[in-house]
Amino acid sequence: VMHGLSLERNPIEILETGRSISDIIDGKIRQLYSVVKRHRQWISLLPRVKPFYAVKCNNTTAVLKMLSTLDTGFDCASKAEIELALSLGVKPDDIIYAHTTKPLSHIRYACAHRVNLMTFDNEEELLKISLVHPQAKLVIRIAVDDSKSMVRLSPKFGARLPTVRQLLGRARELNLEVVGVSFHVGSGCTRSSAFRQAIEDARRVFDVASLLGFQMRLLDIGGGFSKIGDFQEKFEEFSEVINGSLDEFFPPVSGLEVIAEPGRYYVESAFTLAVNVIAKRVVVEDGAIKCTGSTHLMMMYYINDGVYGSMSCIIFDPAHCKLEPEPRYRSVIWGPTCDSIDKITESYWIPELYVGDWLLIDNMGAYTVSVTTDFNGFEKAHIYTVVTAETCVFFFFLPEVCPLLFCFQGARHASYVISS
Repeated sequence: VMHGLSLERNPIEILETGRSISDIIDGKIRQLYSVVKRHRQWISLLPRVKPFYAVKCNNTTAVLKMLSTLDTGFDCASKAEIELALSLGVKPDDIIYAHTTKPLSHIRYACAHRVNLMTFDNEEELLKISLVHPQAKLVIRIAVDDSKSMVRLSPKFGARLPTVRQLLGRARELNLEVVGVSFHVGSGCTRSSAFRQAIEDARRVFDVASLLGFQMRLLDIGGGFSKIGDFQEKFEEFSEVINGSLDEFFPPVSGLEVIAEPGRYYVESAFTLAVNVIAKRVVVEDGAIKCTGSTHLMMMYYINDGVYGSMSCIIFDPAHCKLEPEPRYRSVIWGPTCDSIDKITESYWIPELYVGDWLLIDNMGAYTVSVTTDFNGFEKAHIYTVVTAETCVFFFFLPEVCPLLFCFQGARHASYVISS
């Protein structure tokens, strides 16, 4: 079983003789943090902050239905994501169109469907919004210090603080309503002080906006939260700093609405990817092919999913968790496509595998299914939803979010199992 997908931390175990895939999945249903448990933790640790789930992270219908039932909002970044959320019964008021550079047609679609809350960080965006959605409720996104994060976003998004007054002034000239401030300290943030500084920066923007006559009532503290690997304890630390900073700069008596845009926090541990070893090469250290013998061999395994599919996060998502196999043979694991960049691991030590063996990869919920391709014609992973008995009882009135457990022993393609 492979735990996590950034390849340095958790151990790999191979499926033992006599144990089936369904045995492993049964264990994972009991062990993994579920979406429901993550939500309970959120509201316990961040009681003032309403989560607006980032649809881009994982747009699986079962996940969105579950979160809608839990009364979260939704962070959508495009017309298609808004359309998906609305199709599942999400109310327009529970959606924030959280993209600062939107196609004109997408803004028009949001307007037609009464999705009014949306972000901006530049004058051109204000001009577009004024043309097709003048009644929008706008949130100015500011650039904050994200230098302590594994994935930085401020180089691409967010208005710099010195430009805020002019930008808000332009919104006033266009007779647009600005109601709040948003920021994102980046994914994989390692310093809690980043949140305090960002909240203090937001306070300054609130003060400037108030002087210009805007009635500010919303603060969006962004996403990037995680609870696996090194971030297991970080979330509690971040929560304390966020709560203290909110109380300091935006006391509860202010009546401010505070939201966030968590994605991976909810789904990272709710998905397990099952992949099959479809081919194998045994290579001696000098590169010659050899099938048996010396322990100084390098194993090359080829599996039926890779970086063009569910594991693209290896390339573009440095905040993904780490994986470290048990030592035995130095091994390389490749994806199935004909491209040489389709490499899952390099020079890792694991027990010997055989064609037909299965590997289960934990923590595969964030930025996996939502960014897969079918390059080379390889089939995308199928998704099967399972729930604990506790969760099923909790949602007894919504049978559509309590599907039966699917046992995929012997399946030919990569498959996901969701622990809801």
